Amino acid sequence: MMEVDVMSRTLRVQAGAVTEAVHKHCEPHGLTWPVDFGSKGSSHIGGNIATNAGGVRVIRYGLTRNWVLGLQVVTPTGEILELNGALEKNNTGLDLRQLFIGTEGTLGVVTEATLKLTQPPRDVDVFLFALDSIQSVLKFFESVRKEHFSVMAFECMDKKCMNAVVDTLGLKHPLAEIPAFSVLLEIERPEREDAQTLLTEWLEDLFEKGLVLDGTKAESPAQAREIWKLRESITESLSRRSQVHKHDIALPIAGLNAFLKDFNEETDIGAVPGAAGIEVFVFGHIGDGNLHVNFTKPAAMEKAVFLKICKQLDEKMFKLIKKHGGSVSAEHGIGLLKKHLLTYSRTTEEIAHLKAIKKHFDPNGILNPGKIFD
Repeated sequence: MMEVDVMSRTLRVQAGAVTEAVHKHCEPHGLTWPVDFGSKGSSHIGGNIATNAGGVRVIRYGLTRNWVLGLQVVTPTGEILELNGALEKNNTGLDLRQLFIGTEGTLGVVTEATLKLTQPPRDVDVFLFALDSIQSVLKFFESVRKEHFSVMAFECMDKKCMNAVVDTLGLKHPLAEIPAFSVLLEIERPEREDAQTLLTEWLEDLFEKGLVLDGTKAESPAQAREIWKLRESITESLSRRSQVHKHDIALPIAGLNAFLKDFNEETDIGAVPGAAGIEVFVFGHIGDGNLHVNFTKPAAMEKAVFLKICKQLDEKMFKLIKKHGGSVSAEHGIGLLKKHLLTYSRTTEEIAHLKAIKKHFDPNGILNPGKIFD
């Protein structure tokens, strides 16, 4: 990594730089690259760019592409492209830099990047709230977005997810009892003298209006980490329990309630022959419409039977995603496993243009062949 340019708030790095190392490199200068997620200790900048990685603070900072000013890319035909440099403004036609971000390495190999930096959040508070329904969660989210503070993260976990974390990993849920839905809320207070008063009044108002049933605030960085660990440990706890068939989907935020209502009706396990014992676990980044849907295999069920039933459930879910204007992949990409699902999120015309762009940059089909589409 090069030296941080404090005046322009940029940093030039090679593709192999580890996300967490970038964060630490910027810390002494009072700056950060705000793309952040659980795998920051092992993920690389080049991979983040290739997948347009999101993470837990998308609601506040957006995706990786928002924080990349310039790229150095090697094309499949051997050309080295320097795209945009460190320019904030560059209105000279098509932005080729954005064309390479999120295309899973199918158009070119990112070798270096100029990252855009910002100041890290200052006064951050972490809460865990109890709610009784997804409708209440969405109503609470709508209310939160009207407040004076900036929402850093808004994560939602159903009771089954929290039970799995508590039972499997032995973690402690800080509320008196595990509610139907737990919401992890992280906020940055406004820089004003009455910030604490505003926060106190907001909390009192929440309970007076019945927007939440219960809640707790982290009183130290250690307690904040404990609350975050509940959310970040869901995937591990499910994997330890049994085989997991998982999906990473996205819906328009305004359409989440309607989708989940249809999803619960259409994927009713009890109505699917032979599916008894399969459980559905749903959690996600409600603030950006990203849901993680997980089906878990009963111990006594054969793997082949489990996957066959999951395929039936998948078909129902993908049709609903298309109906509600969603995406079959919110942040994990298409790769090999999801390319047959592309038509649920992209039109025939869009796919034709994607293939034409691929043909232009990679006429011999040598870069990540078979990824995204054949």
